[in-house]
Amino acid sequence: MAKNKLKKFNDLETFSHVIQPSIDELRSNFNLKGNWRKHFFKNDNPIVLELGCGKGEYTVGLAKNFPEKNYLGIDIKGARIWAGASQALEEKLINVGFLRIRIDWIEMCFNSNEVDEIWITFPDPQIKKNRTTKRLTHPIFLKKYNNILKSNSKIHLKTDSQFLHGFTLGVIAGENHTLEDSTEDLYNSVELRDCSKIQTFYENMFLNKGMPITYLRFLLNY
Repeated sequence: MAKNKLKKFNDLETFSHVIQPSIDELRSNFNLKGNWRKHFFKNDNPIVLELGCGKGEYTVGLAKNFPEKNYLGIDIKGARIWAGASQALEEKLINVGFLRIRIDWIEMCFNSNEVDEIWITFPDPQIKKNRTTKRLTHPIFLKKYNNILKSNSKIHLKTDSQFLHGFTLGVIAGENHTLEDSTEDLYNSVELRDCSKIQTFYENMFLNKGMPITYLRFLLNY
């Protein structure tokens, strides 16, 4: 393991706003499940998740723009989370945290009706057919989200992948979920959206290559 990566993992162990439960801890009545507001954020504000947060740039950006909400970035890659966690610490942001888990463990981390909103930003589109069920907007994942979200909670997908955008629109239509907004080219759209105000490193890279960024927002109707 590279020395720099080892340092990042050691740092994460000291960050009180980074939670790294093992699968055994999650299976044994995880202490924050149902208690994120009370024991972690120590307020009654809405909880918003960013799934597959990577370096946490979007999580931190949202937390800075909307201080009236609590934000949790979720990813399995500790070395990536370190960047956002360090920034949040340096900027003394009290409404942001990070949870290092696999996304498919999410139901073990939150009670029903505990989460108010979900963002999915630039996930791996898992284009190969044998990876279909790994897409974060596949019905398998949507049902997991439904088990922790309050009713009528918004799910946002922001991606450079036209493929994943189209796949998700198909899932929404096929399962009779409610599509609230959709664009295949966010930055050349007539309508100005709040989600265009925060840009990640990779998003800027895609834009510099002339690749359009897609966005959609929907509600689950299970």
